[in-house]
Amino acid sequence: MRSLAESGALDCFVPDEPNARRRRAALWRMLEAERGDAGPLAPGRFTLEVPAPVAAMSAAEITAADYRMTGLSLNGHPLAHLRALLRENGVLSAREVLALPDATREVGTAGLVICRQRPGTAKGFVFLTLEDETGLVNVVVTPKRFERQALMISRAPLILVRGTLQVEQGVVNLRGETFRELKPGVSLEGWRGHDFH
Repeated sequence: MRSLAESGALDCFVPDEPNARRRRAALWRMLEAERGDAGPLAPGRFTLEVPAPVAAMSAAEITAADYRMTGLSLNGHPLAHLRALLRENGVLSAREVLALPDATREVGTAGLVICRQRPGTAKGFVFLTLEDETGLVNVVVTPKRFERQALMISRAPLILVRGTLQVEQGVVNLRGETFRELKPGVSLEGWRGHDFH
């Protein structure tokens, strides 16, 4: 029941609450239902009202709860909560990267690493697929660059990549030159990528 409440599945049972407070209110009321009668020393059923100071969840907290409980979110991608800061630092969204006309431009993008591949036939090259709120970007990592930051590239869930955009036969790739792990400010517990399969 707690997992259902935390994932937003019980929000419909608290229609009297504002949207941003529904998850916490549903959890509060679920705890009341789970508690049941207080026992023989308490006359009648104990009623636990949702207190007014229970804060509404921020959009980032809702996304984090979604990822923790279900591994995805219908309420926003983690990058959406960082987009303003990323834009200030010249980091483009996947849609913006794929729309660039010049294939040799230096660009920066960031995303959840949803797939890591290191095929035996690729001579040590590593391939990443980054996902943000607008789409996917393919990243190529040379063997030398991978060796320098293998642990971070292999494990970080959220990465900022700067490099050169390449287009070959209609396929857009970002040849990664610098890599940096991003901290989204929300937990990505529950998120699962597909690594080296």
